[in-house]
Amino acid sequence: MSGHVHPLFLWIFLLILAPVGAAVVVTLLLLLGVEPRLVFAPGRAVRSFLELCGLHPANRVAVASTVGVLWAVIAAAGLAWERRRGTT
Repeated sequence: MSGHVHPLFLWIFLLILAPVGAAVVVTLLLLLGVEPRLVFAPGRAVRSFLELCGLHPANRVAVASTVGVLWAVIAAAGLAWERRRGTT
């Protein structure tokens, strides 16, 4: 069995599975009773930074930023997993 990852699988992971996983994580945290201010803390930080820059972003910017941050974490974990798996 080859240790090489097919690029199509990588793109499917990055463009489909990781964003869906991020949305599921946010939904699961809210369903389990975690306070929304804690769930959306990364997005609120981005929104606050944009406000400091003189912009007036809507609340949906905080939601999208939170999902984006979680997507980046899931994608980084998946890429690290593949890199580690390929070296052993």
